[in-house]
Amino acid sequence: MNISKEQIDALNAVVTVAITKDDYADKVQKVLADYRKNANVPGFRKGQVPMSLIQKQYGKSVLLDEVNKLLQTSLNDYIVEEKLDILGNPLPKVTEDFDWDKDDFTFEFELGLAPEFSVDLAAKNKVTRFEIEADDKMINEQVERIQKQYGKLIPQEKVTEDATIRGNFVNEEKGISNATTITLDIFADKKTAKKFIGKKVGDVVTLETKGLFDDDHKLMDYLKVNHDDVHGLDVEVAFTIEEINEIEKAALNQELFDKLFGAGNVTSVDEVKAKIKEDAEAQFAQQADQKFLNDVIESVIENTKFDLPAEFLKKWIQTAGENPLTEEQAAEEYEKSEKGLRYQLIENKIIAANNLQIQFEDLKAHTANLIKKQMAQFGQLNPSDEEIEGIVARVMSNQDEVKRLSEQVMSEKMLDLFKEKVNAKTKKVNYQEFVKEMYGE
Repeated sequence: MNISKEQIDALNAVVTVAITKDDYADKVQKVLADYRKNANVPGFRKGQVPMSLIQKQYGKSVLLDEVNKLLQTSLNDYIVEEKLDILGNPLPKVTEDFDWDKDDFTFEFELGLAPEFSVDLAAKNKVTRFEIEADDKMINEQVERIQKQYGKLIPQEKVTEDATIRGNFVNEEKGISNATTITLDIFADKKTAKKFIGKKVGDVVTLETKGLFDDDHKLMDYLKVNHDDVHGLDVEVAFTIEEINEIEKAALNQELFDKLFGAGNVTSVDEVKAKIKEDAEAQFAQQADQKFLNDVIESVIENTKFDLPAEFLKKWIQTAGENPLTEEQAAEEYEKSEKGLRYQLIENKIIAANNLQIQFEDLKAHTANLIKKQMAQFGQLNPSDEEIEGIVARVMSNQDEVKRLSEQVMSEKMLDLFKEKVNAKTKKVNYQEFVKEMYGE
């Protein structure tokens, strides 16, 4: 057997595999001999069927099978031994006059090669790393929400300025139907709020969505409208009043502090605000980190230039799925997947260049931390080490979960690397400013 490679260009090559009769003859004869041992042919005892009959009936199919197995094994071994970094799979070149009746065979395969490139994480970029602060306005609003949440509901016959109203927003044409609770201070102007004053249970208030709130994103919360649909949404919605209450706010005293944070952990309003600020900014930091990670990825894709073997990949896409695609369909699929392929190559380069590896202990620690957070949400603040280890073992026995968790751990390692290597400017903002930056508005 002889295998050779012709380099067409930096991204394309053709590998030729020449197989002679000596390479496959013994394997074919062994398979046919096994067939003969078990063949049941009328007129012959089992195991005594003439080899000529076995050869005539099974010879060609066995030949094809053994040559193809030999071909695939030798081609894969060659790619590994030569350390060829390929994209997709080798594509056999079709030969119209291929003759299986010959003793020797020659096969050609097209290869798409991964490009050579480098990733400069320290290069100049437009990435901003946000630090989100919980300002006094947000903290005070959260304190008031807590007082209302733990306060007493006092039923009312009519809507007043301080009323809490439960009802349902509906617009059948747009598929809007969302039960929610509102207060009149959520609206952008006082005219809208006045429409509710004096209304009773069962009354319907018709509202225009355009300019309904000071931020269109609130339509996502109150009407459950997708982000892509909220901007410029200009329809009527009907709000049917189902319940009217006023809230007697809970007093900011030790009883409330103990309910919120456990007995004796917080003893003053200032400490409550400090705790709210700490918790809010911890959540904001996760959102800021995710945006930073996404922005760095976009920047790296944009600024890392390299070519791909596009024509090869389109041909490969045509045959890679269960159902063959036309050239036009394959070209469309390639356009959809090109950016993802580019980042996959970039990510692999970053991981290799910075020796980012996931150790088993990393995975265990990450899983244990997630479990502790989940248990804390349900009031289990001090689970034992044995309890945590048992849950971790069960989770990690699921391969799909291990894959998902491994991706999370690698994402964290990439984030830490980006924080260290990427020269991004830092900008302090409050949460509302961050939301505008997030959505480009």
